[in-house]
Amino acid sequence: MSTTLIEIRRAKPADAVAVATAHDAAWKTSYRGIIPGPELEKLINRRGPAWWENAIAKGSRVALLGFGDRIAGYANYGRNRARSLSYDGEIYELYLCPEFQGLGFGRRLFSAARRDLAQSGLKSLVVWALSDNEPAVEFYRALGGRAVARSSERFGQKSLDKVAFGWQA
Repeated sequence: MSTTLIEIRRAKPADAVAVATAHDAAWKTSYRGIIPGPELEKLINRRGPAWWENAIAKGSRVALLGFGDRIAGYANYGRNRARSLSYDGEIYELYLCPEFQGLGFGRRLFSAARRDLAQSGLKSLVVWALSDNEPAVEFYRALGGRAVARSSERFGQKSLDKVAFGWQA
């Protein structure tokens, strides 16, 4: 019987290629048919390995979920960027490669990011999701997130609704 190690750890600059690979796969799956094609490709292409290496080297909090020798997904998080919302922390991104979705790994990654934020004194938390991304909306609801704000974001000529989910300490 073989065992596969599942671990969550902080990203290092050397992980940049693996994070970029997970980002690309997750975004293509999550946003195809929601974000217009050319805009989606631009968003994916601007986050290549060099971008991730630089972000990680500068101290961005990026947690990786490793499954054996593969990076299955990541979470990027820190202080809440929306001053109008009274939450301390924010998960900016939480993505899994498509083949790892629906297996409970997202919940583990979310919990690890939330715990890390709380240990830094950021006890309440907000996450934004595009309203049309039904799997993400359902995921955050299932984790106990409460819809606390709405906004929109432009992607080329298309404006998409987004919702903020909040968790108090």
